[in-house]
Amino acid sequence: MANSFSCATLLIFCTLTFSPFTSAFTTEHYFNALSKSILFFEGQRSGKLPNNQRLTWRADSALRDGYSANVDLVGGYYDAGDNVKFGLPMAFTTTMLAWSVIEFGDYMKSELVNAKEAVRWSSDYLLKAATTTPGTLYVQVGEPNSDHHCWERPEDMDTPRNVYKVSAQNPGSDVAAETAAALASASIVFQRSDPSYSHKLLQAAMKVFELADRYRGSYSDSLGSVVCPFYCSYSGYNDELLWAAAWIHRASNDPSYMSYIQVNGHTDGSDDDDFSFSWDDKRAGTKVLLAKAFLENKVNQFVLYKQHSDNYICSLIPGSPNSQGQYTPGGLLYKQGESNLQYVTTSSFLLLTYAKYLNSNGGHTTCGGSMVTSEALIVQAKKQIDYILGENPMRMSYMVGFGNRYPTRIHHRGSSVPSVRDHPEHISCDAGHQYFNSGSPNPNLLIGAIVGGPDHNDNYGDDRSNYSESEPATYINAPFVGAVAFFSGP
Repeated sequence: MANSFSCATLLIFCTLTFSPFTSAFTTEHYFNALSKSILFFEGQRSGKLPNNQRLTWRADSALRDGYSANVDLVGGYYDAGDNVKFGLPMAFTTTMLAWSVIEFGDYMKSELVNAKEAVRWSSDYLLKAATTTPGTLYVQVGEPNSDHHCWERPEDMDTPRNVYKVSAQNPGSDVAAETAAALASASIVFQRSDPSYSHKLLQAAMKVFELADRYRGSYSDSLGSVVCPFYCSYSGYNDELLWAAAWIHRASNDPSYMSYIQVNGHTDGSDDDDFSFSWDDKRAGTKVLLAKAFLENKVNQFVLYKQHSDNYICSLIPGSPNSQGQYTPGGLLYKQGESNLQYVTTSSFLLLTYAKYLNSNGGHTTCGGSMVTSEALIVQAKKQIDYILGENPMRMSYMVGFGNRYPTRIHHRGSSVPSVRDHPEHISCDAGHQYFNSGSPNPNLLIGAIVGGPDHNDNYGDDRSNYSESEPATYINAPFVGAVAFFSGP
């Protein structure tokens, strides 16, 4: 019996270890990728750019955001290749950037300062969105239908900058709870370096969470015409409520949030094992976050979350009895055709974070009757990160500016239209389409951007019009920051 158990363990580990590609990446390569993955966020900045802006082809934009509603909503991030500030993906991006710093900041060395700046650029904006008007959370700036009709650099955009909000009368528990999670996780990042700011973030998180919980409803119902089909909340809002409660508890140690999780943690599918983790569905992330409380502090009420975390992690492990992950012939986790790499970066982050948590409790878990070590989780995550960086059948990096071959025609307005420094004259909504339709490489390098990625057969066409494969997004990069930091070395 002991021998068969050992063989099962060996089988899983061997499946993970042997690959058609031998990694050529060193800690220096990973650190270079880390630097670039953080630099990408400077290219997504909205608002008044600071003097130390490093991607200098970008300039100030959207300096009157919020003006029509008599509020200051200048700042934050554009989510992807468009010029809208969507609150749900921006908040999730912030949470994942913060979690990256919390778990792997010690690995970031000199890049820790830049990583914290990336968190703060967003948390500053979310703090304004959450506290400017009592009982209200501003969740979007920009009219997406007109924005998506145009191909304009953000410095030129002249589409409506409408402001959208949720409140007691217009509920949005999903986006409000994710914002609470973002503010709470960011508060942990700044606990030591800026305790006053950290306190403001945490207090705002608690207030926004109260709004989300007391006035329940999906923002897809309240604001459906402007958030759908772009960022509809398909998973509902219970996952965000638990995710937010978990983060506020971690930031505050307030036992009332632990009680909230115990009371509300088994409603409307929250116990289901979902095998994706994204800006929309937080269940897997919440379970890993709460498993920490069981693994490290033996909070027995959270043992169920450890079991669910095991199920999620095991689903990703090839050769595991519980394996459910689909992989391309080249070994890339493949969840869906649209922006698939977002699922690769989130799952890689969770594999590494769970491996860290497991190391505090024996260093292994079980998948069916087989033991899986934390090292095996690290190996699996490394295969995914290496694939993104160039260890793949196409022999190309899916991070712009990394390696010798990478996407040059990404679906991104600011990158594809000549910069204001090179072309100071206004380029109109329609005039920009000549650059969209051009077969030439983008004139402005959005260094560090990770695109949507190849198809299910590992093919990538570097086609600007194929946004499913060629569009970068902040929520692809944010978990990658933590994952690649891990491989940069302590």
